[in-house]
Amino acid sequence: MDKDSAKKRAEELRDLLHRANQAYYEEARPFISDREFDEALEELDKLEKKFDLVTEDSPTQRVGGEPTSDFPTVEHPTRMLSLDNTYNEDELRDFDRRVQDILGHDDFTYACELKFDGASIRLRYENGDLVLGATRGDGERGDDITQNIKTIRDIPLTVNGDTPAVLEIRGEAYMEKEAFVRMNEKREDEGLQPFANPRNSTAGSLKMQDSREVARRPIKFFAFDLLMESPDSERTHQKKMDLLKKFGFEVCDYFEVRESIDEVFELIDYWGELRHKLPYETDGVVFKVNEEKFYQELGSTSKFPRWAIAYKFEAEQATTVIDSITLQVGRLGKITPVAELQAVLLAGTTVKRASLHNEDEIQRKDIRPGDTVIVEKAGEIIPQVVSVVNPDAEGRSEPFKMPENCPACGEELVKLDDEVAWRCINPQCPPQVRERVTHFASRDAMDIDGLGEAVVELLIEHDLIKTYADLYDLSKEQIIPLERMGEKSAQNLVDSIEKSKTQSLDRLIYALGIRFVGKTVARDLANHFQSLDALIETDIESMTAVDSIGPKIAESVAAFFEKEKNRNLIEQLKNAGLSMEQEQKEMLSQKLEGKKIVLTGTLPTYTRKEAKELIEKHGGSTTSSVSKNTDFVLAGESPGSKLSKAQDLGIDILDEENFKNLIGEG
Repeated sequence: MDKDSAKKRAEELRDLLHRANQAYYEEARPFISDREFDEALEELDKLEKKFDLVTEDSPTQRVGGEPTSDFPTVEHPTRMLSLDNTYNEDELRDFDRRVQDILGHDDFTYACELKFDGASIRLRYENGDLVLGATRGDGERGDDITQNIKTIRDIPLTVNGDTPAVLEIRGEAYMEKEAFVRMNEKREDEGLQPFANPRNSTAGSLKMQDSREVARRPIKFFAFDLLMESPDSERTHQKKMDLLKKFGFEVCDYFEVRESIDEVFELIDYWGELRHKLPYETDGVVFKVNEEKFYQELGSTSKFPRWAIAYKFEAEQATTVIDSITLQVGRLGKITPVAELQAVLLAGTTVKRASLHNEDEIQRKDIRPGDTVIVEKAGEIIPQVVSVVNPDAEGRSEPFKMPENCPACGEELVKLDDEVAWRCINPQCPPQVRERVTHFASRDAMDIDGLGEAVVELLIEHDLIKTYADLYDLSKEQIIPLERMGEKSAQNLVDSIEKSKTQSLDRLIYALGIRFVGKTVARDLANHFQSLDALIETDIESMTAVDSIGPKIAESVAAFFEKEKNRNLIEQLKNAGLSMEQEQKEMLSQKLEGKKIVLTGTLPTYTRKEAKELIEKHGGSTTSSVSKNTDFVLAGESPGSKLSKAQDLGIDILDEENFKNLIGEG
């Protein structure tokens, strides 16, 4: 693979992983499995290292997802790192060897505990009282969800005994399997959509704005770490677990200390069988060096501590029958075959559907309606058909064949470029309209409150809208007669649609639903071109000059604006009064005018976001990689390979103090 191909593939992987992180951490609606995510992340990491393609906002450099805008954001005093994952024993032995190599001895033990399948949260107590509950967010910042946290009965509002003045607790919020099933049964009785699984219903519940509703959800809590300010050379993870119990926190009963990696494997086998009998979901085992005195020496990467690792259990499987194969139409017209299954319990969830991905996958596995199949779900959201149990059985149905026309609108299906997927390219196809409008109204796009899937469906059914531009022609009188609306709801929706007209240009670009254009790409396009007209009229070459835009993205953007129907939509949005220009940021000076600056490492007082904003307010711009065009590198603690590259190229390197002096804030 040459560097250009590697760069294209890296862009595709970043976009996929950014969307997956957003879906998992912010929307609680994952669309890929844990293992698929890990494999994509590993592939990206290898490409970035081999071809020097690391960007500051790459998923390889981050932990978790961005905090939601619905809650106040809080900084974590100590980063909430994720854990590196492994699925086999050889990689676990490699981890053990790395620890021994760094320490130069094997005089340590392993603290072993179950890995919970829930949502990580942070608690802060001051003088014994709970003052903060927060999500992990991106590892450095999270959402302040204190009022929701206080509804969880396992979490003490006041800590028992003699505790430090400030106490930081890390733990996992989760739901027990039976409680989750009962909650879903109640939702179905009320005509509501059941949740996908306990993990996602927990994450979604914690992000709700109404803490009274959160209190009705059966959320529980296990504490798994205690942060202590005073150093203690004799402190172990086991002692911290004992302290947590003493302070009144629930901790998992399945915690043991092992002397060697061989003893660890015995525990994996035992807990791997035991997990099926536990009342809650667990998807693996976490191994930590027990002696805390070695943590600083072992250190961490930008995402993972080097003194801990998670061993993931193999996928849980079940056998069931495919009743039929149906087709699902996506926002951009992609046709996804879906296996409609006879209901089967899998990993604590009743599974009735499984993605078949595409026609090639069906043919490769020779999956047909009526087959008895193995379905798999390793703590994942989307079950998958692994294989047919008896492919040589007599009387099987005919092999599946993709229809020539869209199941929703009847238009002829096509394949674009080298894609394996079939697509419907009819812009008026009802499912596509529904998905596009829902995306347009979503929180990270135009943020139209009250315009969820159900309301969008009603608007389309009653022929009130055919595109997202039609939203701005809606009146309260048209909405009131719709089911479950009424005058107040209709007025709120109209007000929210009107308010969305002031959203920034980058949100509008993202809302348009252009293929390959996520939030980051939309922001970079808006900042570079400053107006939608300028972006529409530019060429592919000019677009690829933008730091984060590769040829594939540029071609997709150009193709979108070339289509007359899309230009008509833009014109309709203009006439409705939407903002078509990027708001100019407040400038403090022109001291960095024209300067291209690269950030690397952790700065003493500025967060990366604050440093970037300061650079822009003084006329400069930040880029993600070092090149001969870089003016200087702003470096903090633990800088990456960018520092070495800058030194090799003879580029000036500034620390935070030099930078403050440069902009007049020293």
